[in-house]
Amino acid sequence: MSWAENLSAPYRVRNGKHFKLKDWDPADTGDLKSEKHGDEVLQRGVESLSKLQDRLYAENTWGVLLIFQAMDAAGKDGAIKHVMSGVNPEGCSVYSFKAPTYEEQNHDFLWRVNTRLPERGRIGIFNRSYYEEVLIVRVHPDLLKNEKIPDTLKGKNIWKHRFEDICSFERYLWRNGIVIRKFFLNISKEEQKRRFLARLEHPQKNWKFSESDVHEREYWDDYMDAYQSMIQQTSSKHAPWYVVPADNKWYARIVVAAAIVETLEHLNLNYPKTDAQKRKELKAVDAMLRKEGA
Repeated sequence: MSWAENLSAPYRVRNGKHFKLKDWDPADTGDLKSEKHGDEVLQRGVESLSKLQDRLYAENTWGVLLIFQAMDAAGKDGAIKHVMSGVNPEGCSVYSFKAPTYEEQNHDFLWRVNTRLPERGRIGIFNRSYYEEVLIVRVHPDLLKNEKIPDTLKGKNIWKHRFEDICSFERYLWRNGIVIRKFFLNISKEEQKRRFLARLEHPQKNWKFSESDVHEREYWDDYMDAYQSMIQQTSSKHAPWYVVPADNKWYARIVVAAAIVETLEHLNLNYPKTDAQKRKELKAVDAMLRKEGA
C-alpha cells in the first residue's frame, strides 16, 4: 500500500449500507499529530499530484471529476486551492454550482452539469454539485416548486429515485472513462461556529460571511441526516465518497491530496510512446537543427 493509499483509505466509503455519520470523528488527524509534519506530507502530495497530472494530460485517455460537498465554512475552497496548487491550470478546471438559474430549472436536475464535465486528460472540480439536489432541496423541499416537476412525480419516492439516477449517471461516466472521487468535508457544529466568529472578528474575512449561513445552522440535524443518506445511497466502488475530517484544515487537505494521488496512481498513466515513423521524423528534425547551428 502506497503512502497515499495508507492515508486516504481509512476515510473511503465504497459501500454505504452500514454507514453512520456519528461514527466518523471530524477532529481526527490519523497518525499525524502536528501541523508541521502535516505540511511536509502535503507538499509531498502536491508534488506527486503535479507529476501524475502531467501524465494524465499527455496520455489524454482518462478524465477525472472531483466533487466537494460540505457545510458552510468546512474549507472546500481552501482544500481545492492548496491541494491543486502544483497542477497545470491548462489541465484543470473548477466550477462552483450556485442556485439554479431560470433556464436550469426548466431542465432536469443533471442537465446543467453535463457541459462542465472534464475532457479526457483533464481534472474537473465541482465545488458543490448535483448533490445539492438531495441535500439543500431535501432539507428545504419547498425548493422543488421552482423545478417545475410534474406533481405526480413529487411523491415520497423522489429522493430514492434521485439517488438511483445519480448512481446511474456516475456509472455511465465511469464506463466512458471519467473517474469520479467525492469528498464530504466533515466539520463539527462547534468548529463551524468558531470559524463563523472568526469571519466576523477579522475585517479581511467579513466578505466570506453570509447571514444565510447562520440561518442554515438551524437545520444542522436535518443536513446531517441528508448527508448520511447521500453517502449510504451513492457510495460505490467506481465513485466512492471520502468522509474527510475537516475540523483541522491542514489534515483535511492532506487526506484530499492523498486520495487524488492514489486515484491517479491506480490509472497506471504513461506518456504516449513514439512509433518508428515518429522517431525517424524526430531524428531528421534533430539533425536539421544541429546543422543550422553549425
